[in-house]
Amino acid sequence: MHPLAQRVLTHIRQHELLHAGDRVGVAVSGGIDSVALLRLLLDLRNELGIVLSVVHFNHKLRGDESDADEQFVAALARKHDLEFHHDGDDVAQVAAQEHISVETAARDLRYGFFRHLIGEDTAQGLKPPSNAPLDGSAGSRALSKQNKIVTGHTLDDQAETVLMRLIRGAGLRGLGGIHPRIPVDDDAGELLGEIVRPLLATRRSELERYLNQIGQPWREDSSNAEDHFTRNRIRRLVVPLLEKEFNPAVAGTLAELAEIARGEEDYWENEVAGWMGTGIQWSEPEWAKALHEKAGLVQIAGNGPASPSEPDSQLQEKIDDAPWLVANASVDRIWFLGEPTAVERRIIKAVGERARIPLEFRHVEEILRFAADESGPGKELSLPLGWKLRREADELVFITPGLQQEPEARDYGYEVTLPGKVMIEETGTEIELLLVPAGVVPAGAEAAYNPDHLLDADSLPRSFLVRNWRAGDRFWPNHTKSPKKIKELLQERHLEQPQRKLWPVMASGDEIVWVRGFPPPSKWRARPGRNAIAIIEKPRSVPAFR
Repeated sequence: MHPLAQRVLTHIRQHELLHAGDRVGVAVSGGIDSVALLRLLLDLRNELGIVLSVVHFNHKLRGDESDADEQFVAALARKHDLEFHHDGDDVAQVAAQEHISVETAARDLRYGFFRHLIGEDTAQGLKPPSNAPLDGSAGSRALSKQNKIVTGHTLDDQAETVLMRLIRGAGLRGLGGIHPRIPVDDDAGELLGEIVRPLLATRRSELERYLNQIGQPWREDSSNAEDHFTRNRIRRLVVPLLEKEFNPAVAGTLAELAEIARGEEDYWENEVAGWMGTGIQWSEPEWAKALHEKAGLVQIAGNGPASPSEPDSQLQEKIDDAPWLVANASVDRIWFLGEPTAVERRIIKAVGERARIPLEFRHVEEILRFAADESGPGKELSLPLGWKLRREADELVFITPGLQQEPEARDYGYEVTLPGKVMIEETGTEIELLLVPAGVVPAGAEAAYNPDHLLDADSLPRSFLVRNWRAGDRFWPNHTKSPKKIKELLQERHLEQPQRKLWPVMASGDEIVWVRGFPPPSKWRARPGRNAIAIIEKPRSVPAFR
């Protein structure tokens, strides 16, 4: 047995990542890490007592190169007589439609496919490779259900992830980095399987040496050299600098930090579970009680099944769609103020997570000051997304914004500089401005960003105002005959209030240079050979306590 395979075997057994009888799908992109993982597990499968198959998702970001990766992986599966599960999607198109980054779209689609393989009967609906043999060998057999998917994340990936989260802002949960295992549950919460990372203790350089020693080729992903991806810059610039100038073992140190953070976070999660129902109580608000009592009275009156009025029916539909908004949280104020600050922050975090309130560090600190104020009961503090906190003598009450009436859309405006990002509380999203150096953006379908939506950085200032559109605002999307009122542009897309009112735009001085979902005016479009501005919008995270 190869020495590296022996070390990986020891790691798998020590952390109980795989067990005899597991049906394991190996996620293979074609790169060093995943190909090495497959070859290592081929050597270890008899020792572990597992059944292997190969899993591949084609992101379609690099045209023919992506298709060649898929064919390479298909051939590798065929060579080793393994089942081949594959799927793909146009990640760039999905990213543009969902207003998220390409990296986020790629991960969401890829992991959605993994969960499908674990949670569904994969003998149905999945195609064999296009060049699969028809003679009864690997490619033509019925595809079987997996209970685990393994990915090739390495110690280097762990170090890069921790660094990225440190830079962006993270608490213990974020510093936990890449978890060794992710449970996959069904809709009822029953465990179906896991996504597992067996190589988190292994350096990428070790895997490359291993593949060279056994004569196994791999595919190089050209996008790994593109510096507009944050992870690539961390990998190529930051980690080598830290290793050279500060600590040669910094990658291992960061991985150890992730291990410590995960242990701390596990402890706090157990503590939080004990607070629920004791120090933290959840109750149905009066408007929801009234709706349910009204429905119950109809039943008691003997009128048969309840036939709610149209307003009641619409309200019940809203409740079904957002059940987390149908509960107020009451926190025992005496208990709360008697705890250390670290516990107080965790209590607030627990409420915020369950109620889906995007609380940043500044919100938490404001709540701590508000809770400790002795100026009198009955006062309220406004929180993101319409939530309120009411201070009583002996309790703190987090009050849901309610679903019984449409929330009022309020105007907002946030300054942002290039490069930089801004949190939009009113929409629950984050907008990031990236400077894309001249010559970095590929052309055609392989572009990491939609070239029609890039701005010309060389003709615009470095400071902008991100705000919702206002009455009278006009915009001239590229490829249209004339400017239009933004109100009319959004009406053409059949957007409803309050989404339409909160639709974000970006202004430079008095002129609007960007509107979400529309190509910028011709005079502000990025031009060949010039620096560009990419605008990425994604659902807002809660970085302070991840």
